[in-house]
Amino acid sequence: MKLIIGNRNYSSWSLRGWLAAKQSGLSFEEITVNISGEEWESAKREWGEVQPSSGKVPILWDGDVVIWDSLAIMEHLADKIGGENGRDRFWPKDPVARGLCRSMVAEMHSSYLPLRREMPMNVRRRIEGHTLGDEARANVIRILTLWAEARSRFGHGGPFLFGTYSAADIFYAPVISRFVTYGVGVPGFAQAYMEAMWDHAWMQQWIEGADQEDWTIEAFEVAT
Repeated sequence: MKLIIGNRNYSSWSLRGWLAAKQSGLSFEEITVNISGEEWESAKREWGEVQPSSGKVPILWDGDVVIWDSLAIMEHLADKIGGENGRDRFWPKDPVARGLCRSMVAEMHSSYLPLRREMPMNVRRRIEGHTLGDEARANVIRILTLWAEARSRFGHGGPFLFGTYSAADIFYAPVISRFVTYGVGVPGFAQAYMEAMWDHAWMQQWIEGADQEDWTIEAFEVAT
């Protein structure tokens, strides 16, 4: 398998796909591309393997199978592992917890556009004094409410949203990065969760990779 990801500093969906691949435990080759560079524009025109994604990242290339959406990538990896083992690798075993986890992942996948627009992911930056707009603030409150429910009901087995590491942690990882970058104040339980995620070996590997990148996308570097 090959996983094509975009700039680690900016590409939130690439982080999700990459964490899903790491969580799967399956072997994969990692290819990082500068999504704002001319080389990637040329590659999109020339590489048959990025179709039919039209260059959207992440892209998982598994033989003849091409998957270009992070949630679809995670589901493909679960199928590849197979059976209950594949499902349990990403979702809580308890059916009630699993239902909440799936709903939270789906909501993250389809919602929170004001937060995404106002607070683009930028792993390397720290912005002081950022004032949230009303819609982005509502998104933050909604996310913290969901985190609180998951932690209070199902988080007793470990430091993550459902105790052990799950799809919910994978999909909310870029949100944690945004909260760190823009200095979003959170209650104590959320701070403890964010620290557990930030200190996780895979997140540290991603952060170190972002720090080492030479690529800059100026649209995401404008002072906020």
